[in-house]
Amino acid sequence: MAAKIKSTWHDQLFIALNSLFMLFLVAITLLPFLHVIAKAFSGDTAIMAGKVLFWPLKPQINALRFVVSSNSFSKAFGFSIYLVFAGTAISMLLTLITSYPLSKTRIKGRKFLLLYFVFTMLFSGGLVPSYLLRYELGLIDTYWAVILPGLAVFNMLIFKNFFEQIPDSLEESASIDGAGNLTIMMRIYLPLSMPAVATLTLFYAVGYWNNYFGPMIYLTNSAKYPLQLYLRSVIHLASLSDVEKSTTDIDLLMNVATESVVASTVIASTLPILILYPFLQKYFVKGMIIGSVKG
Repeated sequence: MAAKIKSTWHDQLFIALNSLFMLFLVAITLLPFLHVIAKAFSGDTAIMAGKVLFWPLKPQINALRFVVSSNSFSKAFGFSIYLVFAGTAISMLLTLITSYPLSKTRIKGRKFLLLYFVFTMLFSGGLVPSYLLRYELGLIDTYWAVILPGLAVFNMLIFKNFFEQIPDSLEESASIDGAGNLTIMMRIYLPLSMPAVATLTLFYAVGYWNNYFGPMIYLTNSAKYPLQLYLRSVIHLASLSDVEKSTTDIDLLMNVATESVVASTVIASTLPILILYPFLQKYFVKGMIIGSVKG
């Protein structure tokens, strides 16, 4: 029977302090979100009185109903889903076909190409040249103006470092059997890289989902607004005076505080990502660790 290692008071003190620190991190992460949820479902008088902390008072759903009940919300939600799926799929494809050859030392000009990609990651042309470029290409007020900037392979290094962890013997064996580069990449490297795929998929999806500035600059038609811009318009409407609101809006917002509307928009915009993350968590953690081993 193995002897038990006796812990000293130093070890016990460290464990206690470490546990308290972890609880503190959990509190500062979770409590603000609980406060937002409480405000979203609390009554107008309780919010205005400043009594709402982490539990709803005089519960109501008028604010959330105002945010999600309109047809504009459904359209904006659908546009955001389209941007996420289209942008993420194309970005992942370009990242994959860029990372695979750059992970091979035998590729001529590899160092120059790596320097080129890293340089573009650090520097950009600026807002005005970017807008003029899209204008000349006829992309203003189209979703391509929002999707195309995200196609730059900013996360290419994670994929490249992951590919470099795969033994070269697997590629050599496949080459002997007659497999080409595309077959090797799709049949060997990609299945072995699912942690990296899940990590970058989450990165790209969150980036497109939270993209607010791009649509605000390049989309001029409010009917094409994604969810983030729609929620901005909801917050703006809730902050207007009663005289400036339409009759329909007044009927719905009569007993809803502006802070409750703002909190409801936060929930509506973050809930889809919160639902997606648990399914990718085990791959996400592994992908971040392995992808950061080599630089």
